[in-house]
Amino acid sequence: MPNNASHKKRLRQSEVRRHRNREVRSEIRTRTKKLLAMDSADDAQSAMSELYTALDRAARKNIMPPNAAARQKARLARHVNSLTG
Repeated sequence: MPNNASHKKRLRQSEVRRHRNREVRSEIRTRTKKLLAMDSADDAQSAMSELYTALDRAARKNIMPPNAAARQKARLARHVNSLTG
């Protein structure tokens, strides 16, 4: 346990950030699973744009590495393109 005030505050801050980051990662995983389960190309296209926004925001806020977000976006785009063709 922290012994001084600044360490106690740092612990509180990291707890809040950890919960917030978990929510963001969980939301990305949920949206990804829903997108991969879709059969309609139009629905998948709109879901993909929302997921792109969430991935970009997570990468910008250092919740996930930028290259990991780019890799997921590329794989999702390949999946959606396979639905259209």
